[in-house]
Amino acid sequence: MANNLFIFIVALFMVIESASLATTYAARLAKSFHLSRYAIGFIVVTIISILPETFIAINSAINGVPSFGLGMLFGANIADLTLVFAIIIFVAGRGVRVESAILKNHAVYPFVLLLPLVLGFDGYFSRFEGAALIIAGMTFYYIALRSGASHSIAPSDEPDRYKNFLLFLFSMVILLAGAHFTVTSATALANLLAVNPILIGMLVVGLGTTMPELFFSLKSVKKHADSLAIGDILGTVLANATVVVGILALIHPFFFPQKIIYITGVFMVVASFLLFYFMNSGRMLTKKEAYLLFAFWLMFVVVEFFASA
Repeated sequence: MANNLFIFIVALFMVIESASLATTYAARLAKSFHLSRYAIGFIVVTIISILPETFIAINSAINGVPSFGLGMLFGANIADLTLVFAIIIFVAGRGVRVESAILKNHAVYPFVLLLPLVLGFDGYFSRFEGAALIIAGMTFYYIALRSGASHSIAPSDEPDRYKNFLLFLFSMVILLAGAHFTVTSATALANLLAVNPILIGMLVVGLGTTMPELFFSLKSVKKHADSLAIGDILGTVLANATVVVGILALIHPFFFPQKIIYITGVFMVVASFLLFYFMNSGRMLTKKEAYLLFAFWLMFVVVEFFASA
């Protein structure tokens, strides 16, 4: 157990430090690629952030247990939409500002998250449904990219663009490695402590895979780059619910316990509606709303615990 705990601490340190570097270079990329900070967070950082979830989900599909991956993805999404936002606000000690462009461009965001619930209502994902989820997710990303480009800022010098891009990729690789070892060591600790294995995917692994976006967003908010933080989290959630689930189904069409849709999936969609309701109220997420988001996540944990007992 001591060995796993040591690995967990080292991996967590890697995540924190690399997130700091990634925030710096992502902000610079926003200038050099004519994209807003929000667009960089929603698209570029998200692509890297979802790799832990993607690798775990694909591995679960290859090993014949894709429902583990599905539960992990939905569980991670709920944590991102509630717990992660709450932690960011608590640590920052202030409200998180929401640009009006985010609300305008994402008016249909919660409804997109409904798509995997509708397609998976019968407890089965086919390859056709997987392809539909991927197309829906990529279409939304295209719209976000086009919208982000229209809110561009002055570009930086061309040589700096490539330098910042390479340093950004390097920092995100370290971030990914740290997240991987954090998840594996945390899972090993959970097994040693005899935690219910059904909960490991949704809670332990799901929480572990949210750490790249958590620490990236924490650093962004501390630098007052709120849009970068919001874009990263919302982009990761959308990718998990559409693109990654779609990849799962394409690799291995699968049946799964319908309670993943009825309980975890419903919690995910309700969390998105709740978050956007708070975002629309005053164009800011306040500490009071952070407490409510945290309480919602705790309610999800309690429900899942009793449902899996």
